[in-house]
Amino acid sequence: MVAVRRRAVLPVVATFILLAGCQPDGQVAPAATTPVTPVAPVTTSSPTGTPSPPPPPSTSSSSAKPPSSGIVVVLDPGHNGANAKNPAEINRLVPAGRGQTKACNTTGTSTNAGYPEHAFTFDVAKRVGAELEANGIKVVYTRDNDSGVGPCVDKRAEIGNAANATAVVSIHGDGSNSAGAHGFHVETSSPPLNAEQGAPTTKLATVLRDGIRAKGFTTANYIGQNGLFPRPDLGGLNLSTRPAALIECGNMRDAADAATMSSADGRQRYADAIAAAIETYVGA
Repeated sequence: MVAVRRRAVLPVVATFILLAGCQPDGQVAPAATTPVTPVAPVTTSSPTGTPSPPPPPSTSSSSAKPPSSGIVVVLDPGHNGANAKNPAEINRLVPAGRGQTKACNTTGTSTNAGYPEHAFTFDVAKRVGAELEANGIKVVYTRDNDSGVGPCVDKRAEIGNAANATAVVSIHGDGSNSAGAHGFHVETSSPPLNAEQGAPTTKLATVLRDGIRAKGFTTANYIGQNGLFPRPDLGGLNLSTRPAALIECGNMRDAADAATMSSADGRQRYADAIAAAIETYVGA
């Protein structure tokens, strides 16, 4: 396969699932991370009350290069804007792999100033998708708005599986109240439940970690090891039959991380880093 390069002459298409946010399966986070608690939906404004610019236009823009390779990238922005208003639906138990059932979804976390994770993940995912489509990569999203409910974690995995994704990537923001906890990390299903969760997923997670770090973001100092956190309890990852990884872009309860995640410029930086890493993985 010819390596993909940003703004390359030859269009390439890639397959992914972005599984975004904090504790997407309704799980209580590991020791260093606090449980996700329901919060009322919040508009996508900055902590100061100034509305943030809308996400970039959909990758269906006429300026995007037409897909040519048949590769598909599935982006999975964590949570959804109406989850908090629909507890019966998001608390419904669904398959989560390894013989477990988990809540369909969760509300996600927020910054201390009230900027919600679901808004952050959707904005970043759309920005990533716009960059990928501009380079001829077909993009599929697990949700197409930030005002709905779900989909459940098993459905999110199903979308990536049905697309025969080259990779599954979920986008999230963490919510640890541990003093000084900051930085990003990448999560994977471990031990692997199929061949695609083995070496291909490990490579995907490593490329994402290295690519995001290369853009100036710091790996987490409170969870995982060296920016990677294999774990057995996330349904969206466990049920994937494609290479799958979940990016916790930062700790939304940390002042510095929150400032970056709440700003349009900061979200663009995340998008640039994630899109470049995806293109590296697809072209490797």
